[in-house]
Amino acid sequence: MDTGFIGKKSSAAGGWGALKSCGKQLLKSGTPLSGARTMLKANQPDGFDCPGCAWGDPAHGSSFEFCENGVKAVAWESTEKRATPELFAANTVSDLRKLTDYELERHGRLTHPMRYDAASDKYVAVEWAEAFAEIGSILKGLDSPDRAEFYTSGRASNEAAYLYQLFVRLYGTNNFPDCSNMCHEASGVGLRQSIGVGKGTVLLEDFEEADAIFVIGQNPGTNHPRMLGDLRRAAIRGAKIVVFNPVRERGLERFTDPQDKLEMLSGGATDIASDYLQPRLGGDMAAVRGMAKAVFAAEDAAIAAGLPPVLDHAFLAEHSIGLAEYRAAVDATDWAQIEDQSGLSRQQIEAAANIYMKAERVICTWAMGVTQHLHSVATIREISNFMFLRGNIGKPGAGLCPVRGHSNVQGDRTVGINEKPPVAFLDALEKHFGVAMPRHEGHNVLAAIGAMLDGSAEVFIGLGGNFARATPDSALVEKAMRRMKLTVNIATKPNHSHLMPGEISYVLPCLGRTEMDVNAQGVSQLISVEDSMSMVHGSAGINRPASPLLRSEVAIIAGIAEATVGNGVVNWSELAQDNDRIRDHIEATIPGFENYNERLRKPRGFHLRNAAAHREWNTIKGKATFSDVALPAETVHQRANKGGGNFALQTFRSHDQYNTTVYGLDDRYRGVYGERQVIFIHPADLEAMNAAAGDRIDVVTESNDGIDRVAENFRFVPYDIPRGSIAGYYPELNVLVPLGSAGDESDTPTSKSIMVSFRKRQVA
Repeated sequence: MDTGFIGKKSSAAGGWGALKSCGKQLLKSGTPLSGARTMLKANQPDGFDCPGCAWGDPAHGSSFEFCENGVKAVAWESTEKRATPELFAANTVSDLRKLTDYELERHGRLTHPMRYDAASDKYVAVEWAEAFAEIGSILKGLDSPDRAEFYTSGRASNEAAYLYQLFVRLYGTNNFPDCSNMCHEASGVGLRQSIGVGKGTVLLEDFEEADAIFVIGQNPGTNHPRMLGDLRRAAIRGAKIVVFNPVRERGLERFTDPQDKLEMLSGGATDIASDYLQPRLGGDMAAVRGMAKAVFAAEDAAIAAGLPPVLDHAFLAEHSIGLAEYRAAVDATDWAQIEDQSGLSRQQIEAAANIYMKAERVICTWAMGVTQHLHSVATIREISNFMFLRGNIGKPGAGLCPVRGHSNVQGDRTVGINEKPPVAFLDALEKHFGVAMPRHEGHNVLAAIGAMLDGSAEVFIGLGGNFARATPDSALVEKAMRRMKLTVNIATKPNHSHLMPGEISYVLPCLGRTEMDVNAQGVSQLISVEDSMSMVHGSAGINRPASPLLRSEVAIIAGIAEATVGNGVVNWSELAQDNDRIRDHIEATIPGFENYNERLRKPRGFHLRNAAAHREWNTIKGKATFSDVALPAETVHQRANKGGGNFALQTFRSHDQYNTTVYGLDDRYRGVYGERQVIFIHPADLEAMNAAAGDRIDVVTESNDGIDRVAENFRFVPYDIPRGSIAGYYPELNVLVPLGSAGDESDTPTSKSIMVSFRKRQVA
C-alpha cells in the first residue's frame, strides 16, 4: 500500500521549513532541550565540529554556525534510543536485514561491543579484550597482510585516521579502500595533474570577493546548506552565480536565511542563481569546452579590433604550459558536438562565458555531479583549463573549489589514508618510526570488493561508515561481505553492513562527534578535522557518552593494533590516552603541521598551505598544466537517446538524508513526502511512454556483463529534468550501478551515468 505522496515543493530553501524541520528532528531525538543546547556549540571554537558536511567555518563566526543538516546529524547522534544487547537478543540478523536503512538506524545508539553467533544468527555482547584478542589473532594468522581490507569513512578524525594508517602499514599493507574513492577521487587526480595539489585553492573569505561563482554538478541546499548563506551574500552584493545542474534544485534558485529576521518575517527569499543551465547527464565537460570556445572567439575579436585582450597573457606566459595544444583541441571541437553532448544551446553557453569574461575574480565549485562519470577526471581538467584562461587561480576571490561531503574526508587523505601513498610520506614514516613501510600499491574500494569476491581478501575492517550501502552493485557487495573470514565494523548505530557478517563478525561501538572523550587521567580529549578549504580545527564533544562502554575510534584502533602488531614500534595504549602525542607524530611526518598542538587550540584553527593558491605548481612540468583531451566520443545520455526506451540515470540524496544515513522520508525541496522509491522524470518522457505520475515500475540496468540488476517497485515523479535523464535516491538505487562501470583514472563508480530501462510491474 502506498504511504507516500507527491506534494508541493518548498517555495525557497531554508526559511520556516528549515526551522520546523530542526524542531521536528530535535523532538524525534527524545532530548530536544539538550539537543538545542548542543547545537549552540556546533562549529564553535570551544565546541565540536559538525559531523555533517565539510563546508568551512568563517573566521568571523556567529553564535549560530549550524544548518538544518547539522541539526539532523546531531539529533541522529544524540538520540535517547539505544540499540542494546536486548535488541539483538530479540531479533535475528536475518530479521533485522528486512528493515529499511531508516528503520534500522532508528533503533538508536549501540551500547556494547557485539560478536556474531552464527548458530543463533544473532549478535551477542562480548568484552572488549576478547574482541581485540580474536581480531588480532585472525589478522596475525593470515598468510599475507594484503588479504585484509581496511576501510575508512570521512567521519574519522585526523588522529584516528593517522593511527589507523600507521597500524595498517606496520601490519604490512596499503589496502586502504576509502569513502573518497567513491566521491571526490576524480577531483584529487585531476587537480594534481592540472595544478599539482589535489585540493581546492580557495578560502571561505574568497566567496566575499568573487565577482562570479560557477556552481557545477552540486546541490548545496541538501548537501552543504551552510554554503547557501555564502552564495546568498554573494548574490546580494551583485556577484553572478551561474549554475550547471541537470535537475532544478530549490536551494540554487531561492534561499531564505533563517538568521535574517526581516526575510523570515516578510516571507521573502533571495534569488541565488543569476543563470541556471540544465545540461544533460555527462554534458558538463562539453559545456565548459563551449565556454572556453567562446572565450577564445572573444580574444580573437578583441585582437582584431585593437581592444584589450580577454585572456590573462601574463599569467599564461609565466605560469602555464600547453595553451597552444589546448587551443587546438578547442578549435577542433565544433558547436554541433558541444550542443548535442551538453544539451545546451550555443546561446546559453556563450551567455555564461560572457559572465566569466566580465568578472575579474571567479570561483568554480563542484561536487559529485561532476566526479561520478566515466570522464570525470577529464571534466575537472577542463574546468581547470577554463580557469587558467583568465588567471583565476592564486588571487583573492578566485579559484577552484571541490566541495567535499563528510566532515573530514579531506583530512583523512591528508594524514595518510591512501592506497597509493606518496614516496615522500613513506620515507618520512620510515625515518620517524625507524621501520620499513610497505611500498606496493594497495586496494581502493573497487579493488577491495574484487578481492573479497575472488577470495584473495579474507578480512574486512571498517572504520565508520556503511560500506555495503555506500558501494555500487549492492547484491555483489553483500555476497563479497558474507564470504569474509572476519568482518569488523566500528560504528555508532546499527546499519546494514553489520547484517552481512562473515564467518566471524564484530560490531564495535564508538563515541560520536558530540560526546566527551575523557582519558584515564580525567582529561577531555580534543580531535581535529580538515574542511574543504584546508582549514584544520579542533573538535571537543560536550555530551555524556551514550554508554559507559563506548570507546573512542582512537582507543579502538589502538586496541586492535596492540593485539596485532604489539608495542615494539609505538606504545598503543599511551597513544590511546593522549591525542596530543598522536599529533606530535603527525607533525613529525607530514609537512604543514608544524606546532600542531599549539595552532590547533587557537580559535578556528589553522590553514594548511596550498602551493597552487600561491601560484607554485607541483606538477610534472612545474607549471599550471593544460589538458588537450577531446570530448568523450559519446556520453551515456547520447547512447540512451539512440532509442529503445533507455534513459540516463543519476543517483543523489534526498533532503532528509546524509550519505547513507536516512533521517526521514521527506524531500520537501522536491515535493516528495513519505516515499523514497521514486524516479524523477521529465513529464514529456512519461507522456511518450503512455505512463503517468505515480505509476509503479521496476528499473533495470542496461549492461552487457550478463548480470540482471533490478531496482523493484519505484514510482514516477514528474520533474524539471532534461528529457532522457532520470534521477533517484541512493542507496536504494546503488543496486543498479555495476562494479565494472568506473571513472577513467579515478576508479570512481559512475553513479551519475547509468543507462537503464523500465519494466512495468505486474499487478497481481
